[in-house]
Amino acid sequence: MTTPAATPKRIPKKLYEAELLRLQGELVRMQEWVRTSGARLVVIFEGRDAAGKGGVIQRVVENLNPRVARTVALPAPTARERTQWYFQRYVAHLPAAGEIVLLDRSWYNRAGVEHVMGFCTPQEYDRFLRQCPIFEDMLIEDGILLRKYWFSVSPDEQERRFRARVENPLKRWKLSPMDLESISRWDEYSKARDAMLAATDTDTAPWTVVESEDKRRARLNTIAHLLDTVPWTPTDLSPLSIPARPPGEGYVRPPRELARAVPDHAAMLLDES
Repeated sequence: MTTPAATPKRIPKKLYEAELLRLQGELVRMQEWVRTSGARLVVIFEGRDAAGKGGVIQRVVENLNPRVARTVALPAPTARERTQWYFQRYVAHLPAAGEIVLLDRSWYNRAGVEHVMGFCTPQEYDRFLRQCPIFEDMLIEDGILLRKYWFSVSPDEQERRFRARVENPLKRWKLSPMDLESISRWDEYSKARDAMLAATDTDTAPWTVVESEDKRRARLNTIAHLLDTVPWTPTDLSPLSIPARPPGEGYVRPPRELARAVPDHAAMLLDES
């Protein structure tokens, strides 16, 4: 029987926000290196349901250029996609030069939910575990930078987050019957994770485990690790100057009343207050 990990000390909010802002500034600088150098970066986010993957992704992309960095969260495969080579639909979303792709779930669906829930055959599952390291070696050999994060959370904390989502109408959409199924299949998912890590944690494409009992700590640790392991260097930005506005040529704007404007909802709030 394994000893439960000690509960980490919670990061104070002010310290967390200051460091997050600093790290996000570094992400913007790294993004510029990716763009100008033509690098291709793929970051995989996997882990337990409600382990905090989405929150980390949100903080990573918050200040990035969506033309450079994009998040990919694929739905269930279509009937046609189910007849393709398993990795085929993911290949279409790999980055071109100067792009960053964050995979919110990835081809590792086959090693997790598809395997545990019986959505793939044992033969398809075994084939995936054999082919995945080869597939990732090919990506890396072609020059793609690949980072893989597994987010770990305790069963008690997962259940607490599930209950918070049930009670919060703004977060209710985050819960699906498949998520709730993970509670009763905790051990099955644990065994699937262990088998996945054993088969796909390689020297060229290693897994990095993120302890996410404390969301703030997990966000800071993941972003800091990403910045430390990508071989980026600061890029000098071309100086920009705002040009002087030229003198007007007598243009007169049409009366505002002629345009269809949105109602002033904010003014109504002020009147009511």
